Amino acid sequence: MTKKLIIIALGGNALLKNGQKGSITEQNLNVRETLKNIFPIINEGHNLIITHGNGPQVGYILLKNDAGEQIYNIPQVPLDVAVADTQSEIGYLIQSELFSLLHQNNITREVISTNTMVEVAIDDPAFQNPTKRVGKTYYDLAEVKKMQAEKNWVFKQETKNGKTGWRRVVPSPKPVDIISKNTINTLARSGAIVIAVGGGGVPVTIEGNTIHGAEAVIDKDLASALLAKQINADQFIILTDVPYVYLDYGTDRQQALKTINIQEAAKYMKEGKFGEGNMAPKIQAAIDFIEAGGKEVLVTDLKGIKNQDGTKIVKA
Repeated sequence: MTKKLIIIALGGNALLKNGQKGSITEQNLNVRETLKNIFPIINEGHNLIITHGNGPQVGYILLKNDAGEQIYNIPQVPLDVAVADTQSEIGYLIQSELFSLLHQNNITREVISTNTMVEVAIDDPAFQNPTKRVGKTYYDLAEVKKMQAEKNWVFKQETKNGKTGWRRVVPSPKPVDIISKNTINTLARSGAIVIAVGGGGVPVTIEGNTIHGAEAVIDKDLASALLAKQINADQFIILTDVPYVYLDYGTDRQQALKTINIQEAAKYMKEGKFGEGNMAPKIQAAIDFIEAGGKEVLVTDLKGIKNQDGTKIVKA
């Protein structure tokens, strides 16, 4: 068997499931279940990098920010620091559960979690058009006006489940470089299991010789695909909460896709066949990876990964 370098991007359901409160106990149990499902890849001895999302966790930090500021006058931490915080928290949860799983199966491998900075362009158009919702579910108009005046935050009004309110939105710029890609690559190819690019990475801009944190969030799948491209990974696996990529998901025209090439994927993207805030970024990440020389992307759920069943995206 040929040893591969595989990157697995864990979806949000790997850490928190719908209806859960987000306790550490819940997250530990979810991580344990996830790792058991990807264990066949570990057991085969492939080199492995695990990336992950952080949506709920960074949202909780922002809520704590609000409460701490309002009640105790504690200064809020910027968004890049909040992302770094979640990388450490989630990385530790995955690392500790994986350590236990390896030892239970008499496998000797190092596991390391990295705090990964990801460069974004300072002139990325996303900074002029914030779209990513973060933090408190809804603010009322009085809170919005106060936050706009004091912090220069941007809000957008939305209606969901019959409730209308204001959500804070932040930029979601495109990742252009994984700062520590060479170290991550060296560690993974040495046999260590590396947890990296958590939450899309800590967003930073570079001016001259100076790094600045950016008040933004980066799409986890796009950052994972960029890492896969930069280190020439053999396979990129995107775990989500559905077993396949579907055309017209949730409609009576819903159709599961088993294997598609990047030309078909791009065509479906242009036609709006994938959910803009959910599946579309994953498909774009897959296209990016294949176009850069990657062989295959697998989009699947936890059950599908055991036997490599799901939607396979290939070059042709």
